[in-house]
Amino acid sequence: MTDKTMTPDEVISRLRSGMTLGIGGWGSRRKPMALVRALLRSEITDLHVISYGGPDVGLLAAAGRIRKLTAAFTTLDSIPLEPHYRAAREQGTLELTEIDEAMFMWGLHAAANRLPFLPVRAGIGSDVMRVNPHLRTVTSPYDDGEEFVAVPALRMDAALVHLNRADRLGNGQYLGPDPYFDDLFCEAADTAYLSCEQLVDTADLTKDHTPQTLLISRHTTTGVCETPNGAHFTSCAPDYGRDEAFQRHYATTPYAQFAARFLSGDEQHYQSQVQAWHKEQQ
Repeated sequence: MTDKTMTPDEVISRLRSGMTLGIGGWGSRRKPMALVRALLRSEITDLHVISYGGPDVGLLAAAGRIRKLTAAFTTLDSIPLEPHYRAAREQGTLELTEIDEAMFMWGLHAAANRLPFLPVRAGIGSDVMRVNPHLRTVTSPYDDGEEFVAVPALRMDAALVHLNRADRLGNGQYLGPDPYFDDLFCEAADTAYLSCEQLVDTADLTKDHTPQTLLISRHTTTGVCETPNGAHFTSCAPDYGRDEAFQRHYATTPYAQFAARFLSGDEQHYQSQVQAWHKEQQ
């Protein structure tokens, strides 16, 4: 039993340039944005990012930190295509492997189970195979002889995820309607770092909620940090919804201008500038 609490900057100090980094959440929902902002304050670059992409990918791409991206999509949900991701693709500044959502999920499963690949039907007969010529197929060894896509394992050096609650041991709890695949990200990575809205005692995790809400086990986490409002501007239901007004501002503001105001200081600076911006809109 080890206290795994860290600050966001301590988490980022354990990462390095050139690594493969998984980022949990889904689109513009429950992204570990405080950890992403801490990453942007570092000099880490040349990353291979694996993500059901949202503004995590957009910010890192705009800052020139991504060498390669593996994703099923990169969206802000209410804004269909993440604008900084779009710009990076149009400018050719990152390499992309874009696969079907189900293929992505089974790539996580393969990595979590330390398998080189898993066979899936998703992708057969689609352009996924054409645009990803490195993908291979396998034939069932049984009488059916069916052909499957051999989805390679999405192994990662590190993963960053965000949940509603956690304890100091690294157990993580989600309270919203969807677990997404944060548990698989942690299991598929060599190291995993969990940020949360609130650190609580272990006994309090199940005092008012069922054990099924315990998504992440301490044996898969390397560190945990408390980051209130740490998923902003993405949603973290039921604690808060997506900040749609601020997301629109992000999506329509040149990155350099956005970064100068909101990303030029620490997390407290970011949160205070967001509050100030909202007051200006009244």
